[in-house]
Amino acid sequence: MSDTTEGATGVTFQQLREYALALPGVEEGTSYGTPAFRVRGKFFIRLKEDGESIVLKTDTYERDHLLESDPRAFFTTGHYRDYPIVLVRLAAVHPDRLRALVLDSWRRHAPKRLLDEYERARG
Repeated sequence: MSDTTEGATGVTFQQLREYALALPGVEEGTSYGTPAFRVRGKFFIRLKEDGESIVLKTDTYERDHLLESDPRAFFTTGHYRDYPIVLVRLAAVHPDRLRALVLDSWRRHAPKRLLDEYERARG
């Protein structure tokens, strides 16, 4: 996958919702008054209050890479600086890249049983 969003068409929140809910064990709820997604009770994505960005749990290495590779799509604020979280501008991120990031975040937070079921279903 490319490290740029050149040619990106952006993603709607509805597309993000479809990516997340297609994964086993994902439930939609709210966090800080915005739509959020959890896998077995563990938060991994939520819509930011601006309605145009998401809060995505990742790890610090991936976050730093994303921030450097495409600052149009990925950013942070002082509030999130010390957390393994990246903020994503939905209008600027390539759909394939976001789909992969959602899957990676889900994998980091899903219990082993769900991961095993997911991998078996994929063949």
